Amino acid sequence: MALGDTDHVLDYPIPGPAALEPPAEWAELRQGCPVAHVRLPSGDAARLLTRYDDVKQVLADPRFTRNLDAPDAARIAANESGGVFNSGLGKAMREEYHQQWRRMVGKWFTAKRMTALRPGIEAMAERLLDDMVAGGAPADLKAALGFPLPVWVICDMLGVPGSDRDKFAYWSNTLLSLTRYAQAEIDAAQAEFAAYMSAHIAATRADPGDDLISELITAAAGAGHVMPDEALLATSQGLLVAGHETTANMIGKMVGMLLADRTRWEALLADPSLVRTAVEEALRADANPGFGIPRYITEDAEIGGSVIPRGTTVVCNLAAANRDEDVFADAAELDLARTPNTHLAFGSGAHACLGQSLARTELQAVLDVLLRRLPTLELAVPAAELERVDGLVVGGLQELPVRW
Repeated sequence: MALGDTDHVLDYPIPGPAALEPPAEWAELRQGCPVAHVRLPSGDAARLLTRYDDVKQVLADPRFTRNLDAPDAARIAANESGGVFNSGLGKAMREEYHQQWRRMVGKWFTAKRMTALRPGIEAMAERLLDDMVAGGAPADLKAALGFPLPVWVICDMLGVPGSDRDKFAYWSNTLLSLTRYAQAEIDAAQAEFAAYMSAHIAATRADPGDDLISELITAAAGAGHVMPDEALLATSQGLLVAGHETTANMIGKMVGMLLADRTRWEALLADPSLVRTAVEEALRADANPGFGIPRYITEDAEIGGSVIPRGTTVVCNLAAANRDEDVFADAAELDLARTPNTHLAFGSGAHACLGQSLARTELQAVLDVLLRRLPTLELAVPAAELERVDGLVVGGLQELPVRW
């Protein structure tokens, strides 16, 4: 019986042996069953893709849609009505409007704007590290730096007070639930977030500032139409769930990977110019990224030598694809100078992550500041004892205990 065939259905997501290590099944599936049958947390059936070329093909193929609320689409989780894949942007903006929206929002994430944001991000990282150092070692780097920094950035972008960041962090966690929160908690969080942002959007319409919501309202008015509240609310939710939780967890995982074998950290201390490529390699080598990208197919399609029937939900495992030996030499190794590095951590095609430039800016800024401020940084526990976050769409570490 082959791994992942119709008689051997895998439960998905597949846990790794440790928080920073990939499941052995990824390599087995890439080699022997690249289009595998899996059972999602909801109990529904789906197909799993683990090869780079297959994942990239699906993400570029318009037959594989984001229409995950189709009647025969697999539910990701049993509490699907509040799930991140099936709310917000997906319902507020279908394909005909989505690309227009992406163009408008994309203007916010220019290289020029990211360069302008970076000093503020570094200054906030410095302040958070001041507090962590004052508290003494050991400390949890995720709680001290990884978690608060991205939510501060998102609040700043949306024009909401930084003092509300704890609310935003809770909403982010809840909206990304697979199995952690009950349906009532998810519904309540979604309602609270919608009420908060609706009031903020109304206030911003009356008195625009220089934040993203103001810019979208102004840009729409300049084009002769009104940006609907639903689209602004969906934008806000998309930024929150994609821009906070994923980056917060990636900061912890990146630093964990670099400290797990401290020769990596020492290489960066010796040559800080490697920071940019080291960030890209950490993104590629992330063994604990979370769920992946689901797509719903509207007509029969051939992928990886298999014909997948219409009505199937397909899950693209970006992290497994990023370890494909046919694309990346020594894919299991962390090469801090790897270039080119065409990883799929931010997706690919028309729906690639809009905020990837912001995530890269935050990760590079954090790493630069840490290397400068805490060159003696090291893990306070063995890497094998790090515990992963479970029950959310995104993967991460429960905490990252460090000393210096």
